[in-house]
Amino acid sequence: MPGGDAVPGGDRWGLPLGIAAFLFWGVGMPLFFPLLEPAGAIEIIAQRILWSLGFCLLALLATRTLGELRPIVTNARLVGTLGIASALIVTNWTVYVYGVLTERVLDAALGYFLNPVVTVLLAVLVLRERLRPVQWVAVGLGLAAVAVIATGMHGLPWIAVCLALSFSVYGLVKNRTGRSVGALPGLTVETALAAPVAAGYLIWLGSANTFGSHGVGHALLLVSAGLITALPLLLFGAAARRLPLSVVGMLQYLGPALQFLVAVLVLGEQMPPARWAGFALVWAAIAVLAWDTVRVARRNPRPVRAA
Repeated sequence: MPGGDAVPGGDRWGLPLGIAAFLFWGVGMPLFFPLLEPAGAIEIIAQRILWSLGFCLLALLATRTLGELRPIVTNARLVGTLGIASALIVTNWTVYVYGVLTERVLDAALGYFLNPVVTVLLAVLVLRERLRPVQWVAVGLGLAAVAVIATGMHGLPWIAVCLALSFSVYGLVKNRTGRSVGALPGLTVETALAAPVAAGYLIWLGSANTFGSHGVGHALLLVSAGLITALPLLLFGAAARRLPLSVVGMLQYLGPALQFLVAVLVLGEQMPPARWAGFALVWAAIAVLAWDTVRVARRNPRPVRAA
């Protein structure tokens, strides 16, 4: 490709696409969801599900890939797996939006920083994998971080724990679907499975539903929740196909890092000593995992797949 690769083993568009996705997740979402008030977290998620489904269907039509849904929806086992994934991601979305609306973006950032540590722990508890000693050190540091914050802040950082657990288990469930389900068709089915519950909740709200009672601008913002949900997923999916897996893994720390900066520098959330200590332990755990990943990759090099 003219101009050379931006990243060894990738093409020049991979890194910009990946960074754009994490700018949405790290900066866009913490600043976007407060704009949807006075809608509450559950109403926002219900609207997000329905409009995400609409956007996904339009994207499938535009890319002429609507047919990719057929082998998914005709496979009962796959639909069941995606149903579990749907429940997990909706839980994750709801807790995240609640955290943003209650000015606890730092807890949300902590949850996504904890995600790789929880993923490693799930590999032991669920998949019965054997961890290397260095990985056990990372798990210990992650658990210590939660304990330090819980003690110093006089309460378990439940938003962080819920986000880390729900997203890690979601990743585990999605891994069970293999490579047969693309990001866009998978998200389409997941939102379609959640759509009846979302629609039922909005109908139950009745006059309390803010969609039609707070002006055209508010309604358009709720509609755009579908775009801000699906677009970064598409950007990330495109980046993941163009970049080496090691680079994709490192990029995933960009989201919570940006959330952390937005929370402290823009939203003015407080960082008492206990929270600094907890984050420091989490960052140490991430550094240990990253170092171990690079060390193992150098010891066992694999050929890079063509983009």
